[in-house]
Amino acid sequence: MGLANIINRGEKQEGSAFMAAFVAVFVAFGGILYGYDTGTISGVMAMPYVKKTFTDDGVDFTSSQVSLITSILSAGTFTGAISAPFASDTLGRRLGMIFFCAIFCVGAVLQTITTGRTLLIVGRVIAGLGVGGVSSIVPLYQSEVSPKWIRGAVVSIYQFAITIGLLLAAIVNNATKDRNNSSSYRIPLGIQLLWAIILAAGLLLLPETPRFWVKKGKHDKAAESLRRLRKLPVEHEAVQTELLEIQSAHEAEMQIGSASWAACFSPKGSQLKRMLTGIAIQALQQLTGINFIFYYGTNFFKSSGIENPFTVQMITNIVNVVMTIPGILLVDRAGRRKLLLIGAVVMCASELIVAAVGTAVESQTANKVLIAFTCTFIAGFAATWGPIAWVVVGEIFPLRVRAKGVALCAGSNWLFNFAIAFATPYLVDDQPGSAGLKTKVFFIWGGCNFLCIAFTYFFIYETKGLTLEEVDEMYNQIKIASKSPHFVPSGKPAAFADDDSEKNSKDVFVETV
Repeated sequence: MGLANIINRGEKQEGSAFMAAFVAVFVAFGGILYGYDTGTISGVMAMPYVKKTFTDDGVDFTSSQVSLITSILSAGTFTGAISAPFASDTLGRRLGMIFFCAIFCVGAVLQTITTGRTLLIVGRVIAGLGVGGVSSIVPLYQSEVSPKWIRGAVVSIYQFAITIGLLLAAIVNNATKDRNNSSSYRIPLGIQLLWAIILAAGLLLLPETPRFWVKKGKHDKAAESLRRLRKLPVEHEAVQTELLEIQSAHEAEMQIGSASWAACFSPKGSQLKRMLTGIAIQALQQLTGINFIFYYGTNFFKSSGIENPFTVQMITNIVNVVMTIPGILLVDRAGRRKLLLIGAVVMCASELIVAAVGTAVESQTANKVLIAFTCTFIAGFAATWGPIAWVVVGEIFPLRVRAKGVALCAGSNWLFNFAIAFATPYLVDDQPGSAGLKTKVFFIWGGCNFLCIAFTYFFIYETKGLTLEEVDEMYNQIKIASKSPHFVPSGKPAAFADDDSEKNSKDVFVETV
């Protein structure tokens, strides 16, 4: 069984998908940068040497210190994500990522050389600017270079790379945690530089996206980019057809209006609906509670009476990596809506069980149940909401505002990431001024996951198997998300519709030309 049949139903265009897939997958290295930087701090702040050196009493961090050091990264990432379009729409998607990698390296160096909290915080803010910019541009770049039949899988690999970064952070932290000198934290913090250097060096050799060149009016460069990505001659019919489709769609978009920030919220062409969908799905991805596990998991498991919390944190990271793979394989076969609905149900049930058991019982058995259903929650997230939230925001915007739209969505992700990172110590810790919820906090995450179920049903459009230009067409025609699986692009036979859709003609929507 070939890759095409594993990922989807074998639909494939002329030319090779290898180069486009390779380019998009390499760029997913930015996910390792994101995941590693996010995952490192939890273990670093639990290290005995760091507690002895970086705290006021030489024993432990206060809730306010934990909150500031952890959440300050997200303040930088929010700013970096929002500012990303100024680089990606001016320098290009490729050079924009290199620019933000350079910023990240400055922050990583400051964190590595620090001997106290102040420089660590400054370094995390600067590194956050770089991570935020990269996190905004990577799914944009991947969506614009990938063939439609594997686009969902390719963009999902970005989340897979994030999970690998989180796992690598847990492994390195576990290896250095018992060192009684500055190398305990400098090794894991210094390794961050490696990921940024590899990504930046590789980007120097990769092509710019054809859609960026069309946006800039440089159609000859767009054709050359397509030639490299599809491995076909510039004059080949498939290259010329795809180029013409991109050009025509962009010209039609520009007739609707400008590419300003205000245009992102215009009701024309369902743009406001798309913008709110993208912002909401990224916010809800954070509100699932996933980063509670990866920011505070080590300390949370320790406070819950679980022996060797570093080992449990590694287990949860391994589950996160492994269970992302089914999502990659199924996203272009089962579709976005189905997987998001299934994932939300699994996460909601798992977190409510964790909350109920952790609240009612305190025993070794309860601890095992807590770990088990924490793992099922992570599995549900990793296979669905983790990768697919990035797939959705990379697909739903028209070219004229795509960079700005993705940036605002990434900004939403980081804004809620900041809010959760800042508030969680006050919610969970059993210290003066804190709520002391402990496992009861999972009632909050479970309630948010129930919202994810309703949101997916009413607002997520099915985009599998469509080009980015056909997605734009679908939003212009289909007003109800639940009917989107039945959409047929203009010029395509009715059989193109989802196999699971009803065959009744009243459920098939075809553009009138």
